[in-house]
Amino acid sequence: MKRDDDILLISCYELGHQPFSLASPAARLKSEGYAVSVVDAAIEPVPEDIVRRAGFIGISVPMHTAMRVGMDLSRRIRNLNPGAHLCFYGLYAALNAEYLLSHGADSVIGGEFEQPLCDLVGRLCGGEEPSAAGGGPSSTGDPSSAGDPASAGGAATTPYLSRQSWLVPDRDTLPGLKRYAQLDNGIESLPAGYSETTRGCLHTCLHCPITPVYNGRFFAVPADVVLADVEQQVRMGARHITFGDPDFLNGPTHVLRILRRMSDVHPGLTFDFTTKIEHILRHPSFFPEARDLGGIFVVSAVESVSNLVLERLRKGHTRDDVVRALAILRDADLPMRPSLVAFTPWTTLDDYLDLLDFVEVHDLVDHIDPVQYTIRLLVPPGSALLAEADTRLWIGELDEAGFTYAWRHDDARMDRLHQRVSRLVEEADASGEERDNRRVFHRIRCLAAEAAGVEAPAEQPFHDIPLKRRRVPRLTEAWFC
Repeated sequence: MKRDDDILLISCYELGHQPFSLASPAARLKSEGYAVSVVDAAIEPVPEDIVRRAGFIGISVPMHTAMRVGMDLSRRIRNLNPGAHLCFYGLYAALNAEYLLSHGADSVIGGEFEQPLCDLVGRLCGGEEPSAAGGGPSSTGDPSSAGDPASAGGAATTPYLSRQSWLVPDRDTLPGLKRYAQLDNGIESLPAGYSETTRGCLHTCLHCPITPVYNGRFFAVPADVVLADVEQQVRMGARHITFGDPDFLNGPTHVLRILRRMSDVHPGLTFDFTTKIEHILRHPSFFPEARDLGGIFVVSAVESVSNLVLERLRKGHTRDDVVRALAILRDADLPMRPSLVAFTPWTTLDDYLDLLDFVEVHDLVDHIDPVQYTIRLLVPPGSALLAEADTRLWIGELDEAGFTYAWRHDDARMDRLHQRVSRLVEEADASGEERDNRRVFHRIRCLAAEAAGVEAPAEQPFHDIPLKRRRVPRLTEAWFC
């Protein structure tokens, strides 16, 4: 690879946000004088001419959907440009390194990826072979290795978890914000930006893909970098910012400083963030101030209201904790949008019906996108669940090409219900009906009741639904994995 060769970075899917995983490394590479092109394959075609002339191609795979799309893209890339160095980077690259390196990838970078990407390109331009750039069996976990990736010439090991310097993400050549998820505040749709104040996570929930990669570590992004990133997105038209940290309150003092400065400079700019139930309970005074500073909803990984399931996932909260957290957020006038893992090996049919009852009783129908009721436990390679003694009792074979372990529920009714609910939600999404949460929710309750052989509750007429239920803020891209 020559120093003046083109570098192409490709994002496959990032939950409908303008890709941070392109903007951040692009800034680092451009600062070193490299020619960088970026393509978001989720909303635009990957130009063949750019692929053909690239000397280095990086594919960002922060999540499971991106991993599947990225693997399909890599086959086309290899046909168009077999000589380019092909690197996968991001959370799911680390989890699937062995498969990627045996199926066309030259290198894999996990954990903090900006500095390792830049270092790898520098070594390739210096004439080192891709295998040498791999650094050997312990390369990605040893800070002295300067962030060497796992490569086809070395063993895939632990991710890069050293502190790195930060630059303001370069968003200049990415598609405009109007092409991404919008904020639907119940009155109008507004352009939404995206930034991160921290990466990684202090917590180690067993099912979370962050756990085997970061292992309880997190890194703070400097406040000035975050605020400059927000500033440039406001100039691009953003009226709302999603903070995509795995947990916004891993560093509560850090983020509160950022929010106060952001509110001073951009009064009226709204935001949302994600945090654990236990952090809501630990920091109740945070939320009224967050609301005053522009917060309009909070995402929290409730996952289940079965204490058994929550214990199996090591979530760190109970069903009663969820009720207490809801009360704290309601007192702060800051609605919760729960995320769920509705189908697990331990979730019974009664549990599923109980979850739907819980949603109804606590007035959460319009707080939850219908896709959440279809989410099935995903067990990727390297998952912390694999180290649990009882996992062998329910886990199936690894589907390497699907990047997950198969599993079946002991109660076949649950697997059939998952298929039926998934089909219902897909059809509702295709028809536009999925925005009518209450109607789709009722249809899901009917399917669950039918599976259990019980009578479903009658559907509540739309005119009886309190007005507040129709105005829970949301992003137009439903959460997906």
